[in-house]
Amino acid sequence: MNSGIRARAARRVATAALAVALAAGTATACEEEPRGGGDGKAADASAPPSAAAGKGTAPTPSGSAAPPAAEPPSRGRTLTGAELAEAALATGDVPGYEVTPLQGGDEPGTEKADEPACAPLAAVINGTPEPAAAATVYRTAVDFEEEGQATQTVVTLILTSHRGGGARQVIASLRTAVDTCGGGFTTRGAGSVSAYSDVRTLPAPPAGDESLAYQVTGAVTGAKVPLVFHVVRRGASVVTFYTANFVDARTPEVPAELIRAQTAKLP
Repeated sequence: MNSGIRARAARRVATAALAVALAAGTATACEEEPRGGGDGKAADASAPPSAAAGKGTAPTPSGSAAPPAAEPPSRGRTLTGAELAEAALATGDVPGYEVTPLQGGDEPGTEKADEPACAPLAAVINGTPEPAAAATVYRTAVDFEEEGQATQTVVTLILTSHRGGGARQVIASLRTAVDTCGGGFTTRGAGSVSAYSDVRTLPAPPAGDESLAYQVTGAVTGAKVPLVFHVVRRGASVVTFYTANFVDARTPEVPAELIRAQTAKLP
């Protein structure tokens, strides 16, 4: 399987079966064709990003939460790695969530899209949004109140800062890729081939200067696995929220409160 961001974050995914399935830290949502399909390690976690799967419910335009509070103007400058880490969510920022550094976050995936137009989508799956960031910080947010549930919410956050117009370009290139690659795409890396399908835009809650939400459907041993990404730009910084559903084919949800809280912390 792709060794990108998908499963390394699932260290907290809850049931014993899930813990075992994700223990290898490679719970991706793609089928490795050269090896005759997925190895089944991505068993589940209806909890979010990176290996956990989100709650198996379809997202709404703004979630069920109240409208977000107005955000102060962004300073618009490129943050250093230390500043980005300071701006990342921490345990206590959002009630009910434990936030920790993403295990293996310094080892991004290496998948390359066969279709150049789909390269931005593959880059995000790898945990390295393009254009290349000046600094990157990875975090995992887990709903500890759902501990032990197969649908425990686990979300991976990728915070990146960019020089020049890089942050705007991240969003723009993803919008184009989602429109262009709606029929799916394939990636190759480390001797494996991953197939993705059903690339489509999702409603995105208002956040930052601009935001985009989309779903990419992968497969594990023939079963469809929806991956959901919410990408938010604030000034020269971008936050990518990732979640997946390894339990069933329903679209998982990135909790709106996480998006609002993280965006508000960016200077």
